[in-house]
Amino acid sequence: MEKPSRKLKKTLLILGVTGAVYISFKYLLPLVIPFLIAYVFALSLRPSALWVEQRCRFTIKKRTITLPLAVIGGVEIIILMIVLGILLYVGGRKLCMEAQLLLENLPGIMARLDQWLMGHCSWAEGILKLPDGYMVDIMREMISKGETAIKDGAMPFLMVNTMTMVKWMIRVTVFTVILFVATVLTLQEMDDIRVRRDNSMFCYEYAMLGNRLMTVGNAWLKTQGTIMMCTMIVCSVGLFLMGNPYFILMGIAIGILDALPIFGTGTILIPWAIFSLVSHNWVRGIGLIAIFIICYFLREIMEAKIMGGKVGLTPLETLVSMYTGLQLFGLLGFILGPIGLLIIEDIVELYGGSCYNSGKEMGH
Repeated sequence: MEKPSRKLKKTLLILGVTGAVYISFKYLLPLVIPFLIAYVFALSLRPSALWVEQRCRFTIKKRTITLPLAVIGGVEIIILMIVLGILLYVGGRKLCMEAQLLLENLPGIMARLDQWLMGHCSWAEGILKLPDGYMVDIMREMISKGETAIKDGAMPFLMVNTMTMVKWMIRVTVFTVILFVATVLTLQEMDDIRVRRDNSMFCYEYAMLGNRLMTVGNAWLKTQGTIMMCTMIVCSVGLFLMGNPYFILMGIAIGILDALPIFGTGTILIPWAIFSLVSHNWVRGIGLIAIFIICYFLREIMEAKIMGGKVGLTPLETLVSMYTGLQLFGLLGFILGPIGLLIIEDIVELYGGSCYNSGKEMGH
């Protein structure tokens, strides 16, 4: 039977490590997250930067001149930003065209919606034995009040949140500049950082934490990014085949909504399919259901295949850690929760095992 003192030490160790992880995630992580992201970017750019450096060496008067890794990495980042900007411009232009087309067709859409509602209201009045036009008047009054509320609330909302948007844009700009400079400097000092890390007395802990962060973060981002892109493609192609003029806009919206916690493709596709089937548009209704089924099984299969056993948690542990992380850290907790649980388990196993071994040696 275990001694109570050893159980108490183990309990205090778990509580202490859990508290330390929570404080680190809550207060320390927001301060260092730009530099962690910069380190990951630098690791990603380093192979290509070294390749360019080796092929851009010049010998002048028996002296070898090479381009600094910081310069090469900075140029690569700028090129990536230009390519990304072009893609965003082309995609944004297409989205604006579809949004403009949607606004132009909005009166017709609202008229068809009104006609559909009035028809079903008349049918409901007959079933419920209500006076003719009773439910029609109620629905029209609700729609009218809804439009008035939106118009009355739009301008105050914009006025109140204008400064918030400006502050947010300034913060994003500052974050981007810091991230760019930190990535360039980290790329240049990568070797020195590794030497200091390996010579540190906490080198094992650094390696353990780094491996956990990279494993969980890479698995989660790879899984969600791949699923989101595949969902966007499936939805866009499906809507295009059904002749929807907003197939790109709707495909992107459904893909982003599917990536958000709690929501999913069914948030849009299922009500839309039901509405189409009730309207006797069988082809569109069945097509939307087919898209939903494909996206559902796509997510299930890809999550199981990509995540697999990389994270090292059971499904129940993953669910509990994600929910706890959501409650403590917001949406970012969906990533921080599993990472925190793994770090707690590793540290407790490391130091709990050492305490147990030392206790056995003292007993002997």
